[in-house]
Amino acid sequence: MAKVIWTVKADRLFDKYVFNAFLEYGQKTSKKWMQERIFFADCVAKHPESYVLEPLLTERKRQYRSCMILGRFKIVYYYAKSSEIVHVVDIWDMLMNPIKLSNRIK
Repeated sequence: MAKVIWTVKADRLFDKYVFNAFLEYGQKTSKKWMQERIFFADCVAKHPESYVLEPLLTERKRQYRSCMILGRFKIVYYYAKSSEIVHVVDIWDMLMNPIKLSNRIK
């Protein structure tokens, strides 16, 4: 089973989305965010290569994958086979410009 590590950037962005969900929609929605994070971490730890390759990042050295959550957000990660670590690098709001989103990952 792989270990799941969130970058500081991805973790802060997730917290921001949870906080905004709480302010705009209430506690139930913010809990849903937390449940989605737990579900994602469980699934990706067991099957790190089960999610699709992210089409916007195919030209990169790493094989970035993404998981859609809550209908409009993508959790973007890559899997390091040698160390069996899943690195969550970003969360994308799919209402934003896809080119700007892909440029956030170096």
